[in-house]
Amino acid sequence: MDAIRTHNALRSVLIALALGLGLSVWAQAPGSDEVLALAAPIAAEPIPEIALAAADAAAVREPSRADAWGGARTGEEATLSDRVVNYAIEASLDPDAHTMQGRQRLTWRNRSARPVASVYLHLYLNAFEGPGSLFFSEQRERGFGFRSEVPMDDGEWGYTELKRVEQGGIAVPWQFVHPDGGPESDHTVVRLDLPEPVAPGTSTTLEIDFFNQLPRVVARTGYFGSFHLVAQWFPKIAVLELPGERGASAPRWNAHAFHLHSEFYADFGLFDVYITVPEGYRVGATGELQGEPTITDGKATWHFVQGDVIDFAFTADKRFAEPLVGYYEGEGSPKVTVQVLFPPEYASNAAPVLKATIDSLEYFSRTLGAYPYRTVTAVIPPYNAGEAAGMEYPTFFTADSYDDVTPGTLNAHGLDFVTIHEFGHGYFMGLLASNEFEEPMLDEGLNEYWNNRMLSERGQGVPLANRLLKRLGFNAQFPQFQAERMGAMLREPADGIGANSWERMSSSSYGSVYSRTATVMRDLEAQLGTEATQKAFKAYYARWSFRHPSIADLRETLAEVSGQRALVERVFAQQVYAASKVDDRIAEFASDEVLPQPGTQLIDFQRSELDSDAIDEQISATRKEWKKANPDAKEGTGPYPFLTRVLVARQGAAVPQTLRVIFADGSEETARFDSDQRWQRFSWSKPVRALSAQLDPEQQHYLDVSKADDGRTLEPDKTLARRWSSDAAAFLQNLYALLVTL
Repeated sequence: MDAIRTHNALRSVLIALALGLGLSVWAQAPGSDEVLALAAPIAAEPIPEIALAAADAAAVREPSRADAWGGARTGEEATLSDRVVNYAIEASLDPDAHTMQGRQRLTWRNRSARPVASVYLHLYLNAFEGPGSLFFSEQRERGFGFRSEVPMDDGEWGYTELKRVEQGGIAVPWQFVHPDGGPESDHTVVRLDLPEPVAPGTSTTLEIDFFNQLPRVVARTGYFGSFHLVAQWFPKIAVLELPGERGASAPRWNAHAFHLHSEFYADFGLFDVYITVPEGYRVGATGELQGEPTITDGKATWHFVQGDVIDFAFTADKRFAEPLVGYYEGEGSPKVTVQVLFPPEYASNAAPVLKATIDSLEYFSRTLGAYPYRTVTAVIPPYNAGEAAGMEYPTFFTADSYDDVTPGTLNAHGLDFVTIHEFGHGYFMGLLASNEFEEPMLDEGLNEYWNNRMLSERGQGVPLANRLLKRLGFNAQFPQFQAERMGAMLREPADGIGANSWERMSSSSYGSVYSRTATVMRDLEAQLGTEATQKAFKAYYARWSFRHPSIADLRETLAEVSGQRALVERVFAQQVYAASKVDDRIAEFASDEVLPQPGTQLIDFQRSELDSDAIDEQISATRKEWKKANPDAKEGTGPYPFLTRVLVARQGAAVPQTLRVIFADGSEETARFDSDQRWQRFSWSKPVRALSAQLDPEQQHYLDVSKADDGRTLEPDKTLARRWSSDAAAFLQNLYALLVTL
């Protein structure tokens, strides 16, 4: 490799010398037989280096321009996306050594108005090459954790090696870089200095040979036994963002290193992939299988093609049973073939996964927009490969697996939840293709919110019974969003949900992206109204699918379509760009009869005194007369008025609150508390005693630290016990953290 670098360095010097002497330099245009002469005066100009996205980049505040990413797709274009990159890949898997030999032809188009002399590739698999990677150093130095913390033993590491990189037959020099200031020993991003710069609006092709050693599956990708989940396995070009896209003011490369908690971001393109495995192995992958596999010398080559996606992953195993297949046909979608791949030990999981996937196709298509692809492949990992579960890639995802999936039990609910969640990524991660490095809430958070909406619409809460309790007739379940809020760091939120994936106080804070975003958006929906919210999200999908929206683009769409800009902007300021606790409570509640009091009084210039005895006699006589005139009066009413006082205290962010007071005669009074002050006192004088005071009676604020202190009664009220049981169910959210962390 040193010889290659020396050769190219010498070549660069010779080209620069030739240009300096006014000589012409000749080159072949990528993908063309035409030979171009590069004019010396133009080529002599140094090509400015394009900056990298900031190491602390996070939630974008400035909306993208209307023409960002080529503008909204109209449906009249030749392809669903503006394809920036094409990958033609041939790969051969050795399932015994768990290695892959790969060759790819990567064609990339320069969308910018300036020449590009260097490009960046992600080598994600190098996160698992050893303790020096950023992935493992963050785990070690920050005390962060990843899901179930499967340890790596000797011989179980994984990595990618670049064997050959050429542009037009000329070797390309490259070097590892560290865009986020990580350790020098991290090798997840590589910079290629191109022998031939890519002119504006033109494309270049890179020929790349690579070798993969797959890791034992500890996070996202790898093997266990004969099972292989092969993801983030090929050299993948970074995204060049242009001015007006996701807050960029000048062209920049978005090429973050692979952090412990970060995921991915990539351009849309076409994948044409040949995968060779031993005969007898079954393969499932992103996209459409092109005919039956071809068999040669005991090996089978599977050919998959998929356009308008951002990634490609596959699985291979000789133990997979015959796939379970179903179909979805919905308005605006092609006929979708859904297949479930599963090992024999989890055959009982296949039908529930198939049903949940088809149900998800219907729900997401109806509430966001039509599913545009022809396939969905769901994979149930085998026993002892749990870290391969719950992962998402375009048209392809892994579900979870359970020994017992008796309907109505927590296991069955967990299998449904993970399946819906991973399918949902096909929209928020896949079709919208948001930047999961910098703005994970746009994928993980919004997806969690939409999953909970779907389950709630189905009337499906979190079961509190196992199979034995169900047989005994115990079928209680916990409302979906009530369970979700328990993981939202309600009491001490550490980071705004718009923070990036790596600069967080803890792994728990990263995990709260899921539950806290879901809770924030659920509360926003409660205030905007379901109809307005649904309309706004349909507009978000229509405007931004295939275009990489930012948080600011989501904010603007919600504000514009709902017509409630002030409300939307307040929520984003408090919870997305900051981390504000919500903690309102009823601090005092009293309703007392206002009786005559002893003392002197002046009537017609004559002063008289009523002592306590006289007052008592007056009160008694008045009550007796009133009771006689109102024999059927309800308890809590009488001849004297009642003064009802409620003190609402605020120890967090200001949110629009409603206070409702119910009186003994069935009447009620409501008041609004919508200011930045820390408390407000409300009072009413009525001829009836108050029975209860309830803050947030419509349950608009699940972010509130405790719902138990939102209500007060002047008589015993069993609903208080029910509210406490809500908060007592916090342990349920921990189960979700195990089921679906990424």
